[in-house]
Amino acid sequence: MEMNQQPTFSIITITYNAERWLERTILSVLSQSYPNIEYILIDGASKDKTVEIIKQYESGIASWISEPDKGLYDAMNKGLKLATGDYVWFLNAGDTLYTADTVQRIVASLKKKVSLPDVIYGETRIVDA
Repeated sequence: MEMNQQPTFSIITITYNAERWLERTILSVLSQSYPNIEYILIDGASKDKTVEIIKQYESGIASWISEPDKGLYDAMNKGLKLATGDYVWFLNAGDTLYTADTVQRIVASLKKKVSLPDVIYGETRIVDA
């Protein structure tokens, strides 16, 4: 990716029986002001209403699957195989992007750099809900 291009972010959410938290995660991704986001959801064959929630937002999700897996890392690898972005971001079910311009602010920061980073990280706010 060249410095003047708008990078694509592949955001991957791994989930299993996460009906309680998943919607807020999805909404935080879909509400981003930055347009080049590929949102991928990998569900481990949930037995609750997780898949119903995913289907409600299907139009904003680039790709999703719900099938048994061999655990978290197997699911993460499935997500990585589907990802086509310049950057990959794992956002767990129940976690959210803090503001609607989170990705946009990261891109603005990237444009200020002389070279592109291999890893991007930021602050975390822990909320005991």
